[in-house]
Amino acid sequence: MAHFAKLGINGKIISVLTVNNSDILNGDGVEDETVGQQYLERHNNWPPQLWIQTSYNTRQNTHRLGGIPFRGNFASIGFEWDEDNQIFWPPKPYPSFVKNTERASWDSPLGDPPDLTAEQAEVKSYYEWNEPNQSWDLITRP
Repeated sequence: MAHFAKLGINGKIISVLTVNNSDILNGDGVEDETVGQQYLERHNNWPPQLWIQTSYNTRQNTHRLGGIPFRGNFASIGFEWDEDNQIFWPPKPYPSFVKNTERASWDSPLGDPPDLTAEQAEVKSYYEWNEPNQSWDLITRP
């Protein structure tokens, strides 16, 4: 199955549809995004350039089955399409976070949180971003 994101105003994803692979093959029998866009225009009455193919197996610019990542992230409703970088971006989690185009993710100004120690992991501790203090706070469940 092939997946296509339907773009709304300002590149916001408003829907994601599944299409049979056979419906997006060109004359040579090769999967072709343009053929898929034309198919979706005919069947959904939405301009073809506002349908962008996405990969169900791609998250944070990694293909979960070891394949080639496609467009950074699998598109979901509320994500934004970044045409310049060819990446689907999830909503920005905090105002201070910045785009990391290499990982197709939002990063804190401090980068990733520190690694948990074995003891912290054992008691199910985790780090949570503290936006007002611009810090990673260690949270330990009682």
